[in-house]
Amino acid sequence: MTFTTRPTLRGTFGMVSSTHWLASQSAMGVLERGGNAFDAAVAAGFVLHVVEPHLNGPGGEVPAILATAGDPTPRVLCGQGPAPAGATVAHFRALGLDLVPGAGPLAAVVPGAVDAWLLLLRDHGTRPLEEVLEPAIGYAAAGHPLVGAAGQTVARVRSLFTEHWPTSARLWLRDGRPPTPGEMVTNPAYAETLRRLVAAGRNAGADRVAQIEAARRAWREGFVAEAIDRFSRRPFRDSSGRPHAGLVTGDDLAGWSATWEEPVTLDWRGHTVAKTGFWGQGPVLLQALATLDALDDPRALDPSTVDGVHAQAEALKLAFADREAWYGDTDVPGAALLSSAYAAERAALIGERAATGLRPGHPAGASPRLPAHLGAHAARRPAPPDPSTGEPTVRADGVTRGDTCHVDVVDRWGNIISATPSGGWLQSSPVIPELGFPLGSRLQMCWLEEGLASSLRPGRRPRTTLSPTLVLRAGEPVLACGTPGGDQQDQWQLLFLLRHLVGGQELQEAIDAPAWHTTSLPASFYPREVEPGVLVVEDRLDPDVLAALRAKGHTVRRADPWSLGRLCAVTRDPRTGVLSAAANPRGAQNYATGR
Repeated sequence: MTFTTRPTLRGTFGMVSSTHWLASQSAMGVLERGGNAFDAAVAAGFVLHVVEPHLNGPGGEVPAILATAGDPTPRVLCGQGPAPAGATVAHFRALGLDLVPGAGPLAAVVPGAVDAWLLLLRDHGTRPLEEVLEPAIGYAAAGHPLVGAAGQTVARVRSLFTEHWPTSARLWLRDGRPPTPGEMVTNPAYAETLRRLVAAGRNAGADRVAQIEAARRAWREGFVAEAIDRFSRRPFRDSSGRPHAGLVTGDDLAGWSATWEEPVTLDWRGHTVAKTGFWGQGPVLLQALATLDALDDPRALDPSTVDGVHAQAEALKLAFADREAWYGDTDVPGAALLSSAYAAERAALIGERAATGLRPGHPAGASPRLPAHLGAHAARRPAPPDPSTGEPTVRADGVTRGDTCHVDVVDRWGNIISATPSGGWLQSSPVIPELGFPLGSRLQMCWLEEGLASSLRPGRRPRTTLSPTLVLRAGEPVLACGTPGGDQQDQWQLLFLLRHLVGGQELQEAIDAPAWHTTSLPASFYPREVEPGVLVVEDRLDPDVLAALRAKGHTVRRADPWSLGRLCAVTRDPRTGVLSAAANPRGAQNYATGR
């Protein structure tokens, strides 16, 4: 039996896996009180706003994929807000900008996470609003031991807070210093924001749905929208080095709400893999799987061998090149991108040597277009990341700056959900003092160049990296998984799925196995640069494999042995009803729980 850092949990009642133990256990508590997987996920989502404020927040976003016990058809919950009405290319150009700043109010989209979580609770939950929000209110009001990485994040932006963002300094630099690891911290303003949402619901009467709808109105049209509108008019320094005011208005919030959508799917080796649409990164995983299948070589499916790593890295480069040329909140030739004929064309481009250039394809004969910015930066190694951007950048030592959260839940009835909340990072925009949280900076993923699939346009969603996954077998959902990691999310999930679905490894074994990813792709985050040919690997990978990869032309950058990947996963066996869960040990923060 292979040694794993933790057991793969098994039971029949319910399973949760998330990026913070308090979120996992809060969700489990909801299951224990009779709630379903969706009630539990909402509770976890609001707790993550409190306990991982450097990785997500109420001003951020959340995409999710779910299936219900009554209907196994996967559905996408889109909690990704769009560019505000005033966010035009002309506006940014008039400010002298070539890129959307990676931090500050100017980079904000309409915040989508809270409305999405409440929509999920309304349509598929069973518990009252007050009960589901109680854990988050408790941790925000009474305090929680802050994880060390959050305090380290505050320390990195201390001068920014003290010199330019005084509202953030008041919340995060108590007594003039960053929080220490494990220090009890509170966020009274956010606790009060949640209490006011609960009170708005209570004033709407006893009906559960009416209460949730009243809370949504208070967020989108009431006191929250009013505070955001006022605060957005104030200029603050951003990653351009200059102060700019934001563009999000109360009208923007009132005019948008979270939505339900159809997923994009791929039938692959007896499974159906479901992802969000081409407005996000998710279909990259589907393209990579299809390309590997088109190679028709079983050696290409093992992430621990030379042949496997090489084939998978090259398939990912091709998929990410297509992401840059074709993906966005617009008309995308999705059917052509995921066709078997196109996968065969892409597979034919994989040779014995590592590719270093961007090679987008021609789906349905169409001509790709890449941002002109990439030509100027494709051969330059990225500069040290701006600590305020929230950019999920994995450094050479494997330490991730910025990042995202994730939560998976499955219950005894067969309800299952995968959600990847992110944005609204404490380090990326000044805190709105009366609300207790900042806005997000997701607009940085849009290009200030007309005519691209991901060009900035009012009302259009930025092409995000957030990428939850749901897997079905014979039409029944069997696996929910996901990971933080920006451009690495679908790379790490590819390795996990190959190990679990093809290699037969148990959940924890597949998560613990040595990880790697390529950075030979256009970064989604400011300043949007590329590292041609670079392969970042945990140095637990066989030294002979690393040497052989170098011989194939890969620039191998060795990372610490337990540093890459942040995966969570839950499963359900429809035949037996047995549930399982596992969580990543790296960073000593993810936790799975269940019985």
